[in-house]
Amino acid sequence: MDPIKRITKMEELLNDSREVLDDLEQSLEAYRLVRAKIRKLESYYGSEEWYRDREDDAAGKFPGDLRRGVLSEDLIYDVLTDERELARQMAEAAAEYLR
Repeated sequence: MDPIKRITKMEELLNDSREVLDDLEQSLEAYRLVRAKIRKLESYYGSEEWYRDREDDAAGKFPGDLRRGVLSEDLIYDVLTDERELARQMAEAAAEYLR
């Protein structure tokens, strides 16, 4: 390969890699900050309060415009399972890197 093409290609690889690594670092920091919120959701999901809030919602005790996705059975569960799957993928990526 022509040296100029090779250097140009390697420069592109360097810049792409730097951008992705910077994005990953920011995402990991954001994840570290949101973990406490996810733990609170995990504690709320399926708790007595959660069941009581669902019953009160079904009884029409909350305003109609209240956002209530947390009372569904799927949305919190999806966040928790997505977190677990992403943690598995991060561990797999880290293990691959460390081999």
